[in-house]
Amino acid sequence: MLCLITGATGEIGSKVVENLLARGQRPRIFVRDFEKARSLFGERVDVFAGNLADPAALRRAMEEVDSLFLLNSGPEIPARDEIAAIAAKHAGVKHLVKLSSLDVQHGLAIGTWHEHGEAAIRALDVPFTFLRPSGFMSNLLAWAQSIKSEGIVRSSTGDGRRAFIHSGDIAAVAAEVLLSRGHVGESLFLTGPEALSFAEVTAKISTVIGKPLIFQPISDEEARKQYAATGAPSAETEAHVALWRAIREGRLAMVTDTVETILRRPPVALEQWIAENASTFVGIAEAGQSETTPRELVSG
Repeated sequence: MLCLITGATGEIGSKVVENLLARGQRPRIFVRDFEKARSLFGERVDVFAGNLADPAALRRAMEEVDSLFLLNSGPEIPARDEIAAIAAKHAGVKHLVKLSSLDVQHGLAIGTWHEHGEAAIRALDVPFTFLRPSGFMSNLLAWAQSIKSEGIVRSSTGDGRRAFIHSGDIAAVAAEVLLSRGHVGESLFLTGPEALSFAEVTAKISTVIGKPLIFQPISDEEARKQYAATGAPSAETEAHVALWRAIREGRLAMVTDTVETILRRPPVALEQWIAENASTFVGIAEAGQSETTPRELVSG
């Protein structure tokens, strides 16, 4: 079986590739940066360079491909999903596995982008599975600077809860679905083992790193200014403010057993992820090693 992985040098895609390699596969990857891909995977994969907005490049990459892992982010999701689905249809791809979001159908921008992308794939009648994960544990790396410098986490999520999921669990589910060609026509809601408030998450980080931390609730306007200060476009900023409001309102606290059902093991607990990334939440001198850089935010 030949699997094509898009976004293969990112947080999720790279882990999907490693899962496939561990299971004896030689995947094909579609990336923008050829050299970065080679530095990550060496000669263990076949690399096709191109852009997800380039139909010709996608068609070349999909020749003889059986299964496709599709990862897009941002407001361009619907258009790029459609381009990829058209290329997959043309190439005769037997199974398209799209990384979507649990936030689909909640009236949120991030979820709506994915909802429209899903609709484009359905309309083209390509066999699909949609993976709809909750917020990534890795998104919590965005708190690192304020934790290190002030010992404070600021959020507009109030007492709302989110069942954060380890990116390794998402990737493991993706690899299993790609190789088994199971769950065709299904949308799989993927979450971590428990829904926690952001104050509870802050307390867990505090316990693991051994540093007192304060959770400070803030308003939507304060959250907007905080996120916009990162240089994010207005549409992305508003999407995240709406997402955090939905969490505060208790609309995104779903917990499912899908990960355990598919992988035949419980999903990774938040404490394990914090332990894996503890050095990111303390200063260089405290950690005794260099800091890591937060990954791209995909979902809150």
